[in-house]
Amino acid sequence: MKDRFTFPAILVPEEAGGFVVSFPDFPEALTSGGDLEEALALAEDCLAEAVAGHIDDGEEIPVPSESAADHSIVLPAHIALKASLYLTMREARVNKIALAKMMDVNEKEVRRMLDPHHGTRLQTMERALKALGKRIHVQVA
Repeated sequence: MKDRFTFPAILVPEEAGGFVVSFPDFPEALTSGGDLEEALALAEDCLAEAVAGHIDDGEEIPVPSESAADHSIVLPAHIALKASLYLTMREARVNKIALAKMMDVNEKEVRRMLDPHHGTRLQTMERALKALGKRIHVQVA
């Protein structure tokens, strides 16, 4: 089974040195780095911001394509958890108010859980996903 939050990235060498990084699944996401290490590090940040933008804008988060890309970029864990909650809510057709009622919390707390730039405790994310019938499964590679 393909990882839901590992996306293909295409690296193109620049004439002056370094690499431009693009994502087939996120045409709006583009970054570059002075060397391969920097390009890959910035690619992770760029991917995280692209996913955060989709969450903020209420847009679908694409399933990673089977692109023959140079590299695969893994979404940072805290963003992957928020994206998982977001996708689970969309799939279940549960809005923020409904989830807040299910969890017996203020709707503002659910908004924070979905905010990619807000540091939400792992236990809170587990509780929210459990309320939706899901659980977190951790895999370290």
